Amino acid sequence: MDNKSIAGILYETADLLEIDGQDSFRIRSYRNAAEAIEAFPQQISELISDEKRILAIPGIGKGMLINLKQMFKEGRLSLHSEMLTKYRPSMLELLKIQGLGPKTIALIWSAYQVCDIEGVEKLAREGKIRTLPRMGEKHEQKLLKSIEDYRRIAGRFLLDAAENQARRIVEHLQDYRGVEKVTPAGSLRRGRETVGDLDILVTGPACCDDSEREKLIEHVIKLPGLMEIIARGENKVSFRLRGGMQVDIRLLPPDSFGAAMQYFTGSKAHNVALRQRALKMGYTLSEYSLARLDDETVVAGKTEEEIYAALKLDFIPPALRENCGEIDAAEQHALPELITQEDLKGDVHMHTVETDGRNTIEEMAEAAVAYGYKYMAITDHSKNLAFANGLDDKRAEEHIKRIRAADEKTDGIKIFGGIEVDILGDGSLDLSDSVLEQMDVVIASVHSHFGQSPEEMTARLLRAIANPNTSIIGHPTGRLLLRRDAYQFDMDQILRAAARRKVAMELNAYPDRLDLCDRHLRLAKQHGVKIVINTDSHHTSHLDKIRFGVLQARRAWLTKDDVLNTLPVEIFAKAMKHAWLP
Repeated sequence: MDNKSIAGILYETADLLEIDGQDSFRIRSYRNAAEAIEAFPQQISELISDEKRILAIPGIGKGMLINLKQMFKEGRLSLHSEMLTKYRPSMLELLKIQGLGPKTIALIWSAYQVCDIEGVEKLAREGKIRTLPRMGEKHEQKLLKSIEDYRRIAGRFLLDAAENQARRIVEHLQDYRGVEKVTPAGSLRRGRETVGDLDILVTGPACCDDSEREKLIEHVIKLPGLMEIIARGENKVSFRLRGGMQVDIRLLPPDSFGAAMQYFTGSKAHNVALRQRALKMGYTLSEYSLARLDDETVVAGKTEEEIYAALKLDFIPPALRENCGEIDAAEQHALPELITQEDLKGDVHMHTVETDGRNTIEEMAEAAVAYGYKYMAITDHSKNLAFANGLDDKRAEEHIKRIRAADEKTDGIKIFGGIEVDILGDGSLDLSDSVLEQMDVVIASVHSHFGQSPEEMTARLLRAIANPNTSIIGHPTGRLLLRRDAYQFDMDQILRAAARRKVAMELNAYPDRLDLCDRHLRLAKQHGVKIVINTDSHHTSHLDKIRFGVLQARRAWLTKDDVLNTLPVEIFAKAMKHAWLP
């Protein structure tokens, strides 16, 4: 069990205890432990025999240590299982509906003994939810909309969750003798912002012999966390993991591995276009090979590169395989040199213990140095985010002094002093201009009043962009993937204004956001708006999430010239003050 799985069980236990009306201190202890484990940089499984080190983790006491040991020994937590038996697993699905917290679910259960989405939807349509305490017709209608939204995204998973599962499966399969390559394909390899299911391709001697292949399949289905086998054949096994993700494992001979990688990576539209090209050239393209139509002679199949070359195309990176012009560009040798993670010289959106981060300035700097960055920025929250202990003018000025002091004594990296300042409802910024003028980097972000009309939100963002202190608009659409839709505004108008004012747009790399999305990134490039890829890190371990932002940038055809934090430190500093050339 990895840290995310452990934290998930503890979060669910806390929610179920709250539904059960148990002691708030006990509920909080499970949530605190979940948060601590989720953010802990090392896998708890590696420390389980070292009780002192585990007990040193904030939020982990002796009682929680007993729970952790039980999870590693039995693969479950008995209290979690008891609560699920009492309230049924469908209760947990209800918690995924926006507007349905544990207390509301407990209220519905107490009144109607309903514990699933269909039942709650029926109650809402019958006007029965509005009769409950603290409810009303408006709440009832919002609930129906939330259920509709949930059904639309059900079965999708965040990119990091899919990647973690894929890594675990790859490690499990690589342990088996006779396996040479194990590679995730599908939407995960393309870097889609959410993933529906996993395609894992396997090749090696164990895939070529009937008896060995059967033994390999037996090894596959011993994967920890496998909940249900959906299908099992000679060369494929499909199953569902705890949490609902479907996985398709395909066992392939080496001669077909490249063809399968191409087939199972490209989008449907990309693959159709590629097969049509093959037919026009006298070939047939399948998951097994590229072969001549007339005599079925295999032309290519071992690698993707040889397939694209045989079709007289430059190699098309997986991120671009969406049938958005990449085939024509590959034919004309006009594919861009896509940005890479190595091109980035800094990450300029980080939070510390001064607000809602988990680490100090110095600890964040040490982590950034380890990533090879030349610069970084500390950008804690402003006062409007009271729950995050946001900074007022006085605390912001004091914090800048601490950042400057840390910069002076830290070798190997430039630490910029910055702020993530709230864009208030009227578009004004949450700190005074005299304080913002002292910042090297000002990220202006919306954290409230998401329900404004498109006209109001557009005017609000335009006013923020017009403030001469604004360097970057943070997570510009405010979406939380699989949880909250983007707020509505005139993107074209905002990008035109940003281009005029030389205000950059953030590509927030945190997997819950990935904001801007690839489509909006391409639009920003068309308008001449520069991008800054940031992690929005609240812990040193979050810096690793930069790769998800780079993936989205690649999907948008961005090069290093489109991204400001590929610039040297002195030029980047000027760009944050709008002193850069288009």
